[in-house]
Amino acid sequence: MIHPQAIVSPRAELDPSVDVGPFAIIERDVVIGAGTRIGPYSYVCSGTTLGRDNVVHMGVVLGHEPQDLAYTGAPTRLVVGDRNTFREGSHVHRGTLADSATVIGNDCYVMANGHVAHNCQLADRVIVASGALLAGHVQVGAMAFVSGNAVVHQYTRIGRLAMLQGGSGVGRDVPPFTIASGINTLAGVNVVGLRRAGFDAEEIRAVRRAFRVLFWRRPNLRLARERLLASEGEHLIDEVRELLSFLDGSRRGVCAGPRGGRAATDAEA
Repeated sequence: MIHPQAIVSPRAELDPSVDVGPFAIIERDVVIGAGTRIGPYSYVCSGTTLGRDNVVHMGVVLGHEPQDLAYTGAPTRLVVGDRNTFREGSHVHRGTLADSATVIGNDCYVMANGHVAHNCQLADRVIVASGALLAGHVQVGAMAFVSGNAVVHQYTRIGRLAMLQGGSGVGRDVPPFTIASGINTLAGVNVVGLRRAGFDAEEIRAVRRAFRVLFWRRPNLRLARERLLASEGEHLIDEVRELLSFLDGSRRGVCAGPRGGRAATDAEA
């Protein structure tokens, strides 16, 4: 199922069911799993591993050298799981330091012209919308949504089920279950995303209460955390514990809450 006008290295390992379109290039030391489709004019570089049933559209570049001045040509990798989709013109680069890797989980969707830089770690079911840019070493939690033309600074973490609004920019961590808007600002709770993920009404109310205590009116985060623990005590649900654990693990600082304590209307719908 390899088009005669495709260029596939004899040192690449492709399952017999892989479909390769015309003018696609697949370099040596590439591994591609069953059912994956490689579209026309796409380029899969050395050190890339693709799992099963991935779809690579036209003009995609996977596993090319990182855009990092620290890169010296060392062998590095891009590791992609199963059932991911890469739309037209998207780029995902391999790691920088020797034996390091960029890792993408399962069921992710990188839209047209999305960019995932070296050493990023994307969990399952992440969406990177058109024109969004993830710099090096960014970590994105499961089911997070990075909207169109959003930009994420290197080493930033985005929590599970978080959402970055279109055109936003973050250089600080975005906690789980929240919406980031503008520059390093939290607009509210990703209520729609939580509902779609199966959160019940009580779980959503608990997350919203925690958000108010932690982020409304931009309080001292350490003191706000203590207030939350004092008020909720041993009744903290797992999702709020996850939120607090994420805050404890922050090294870049966390995006601040909305000015004046006003959350975005659609975030609280």
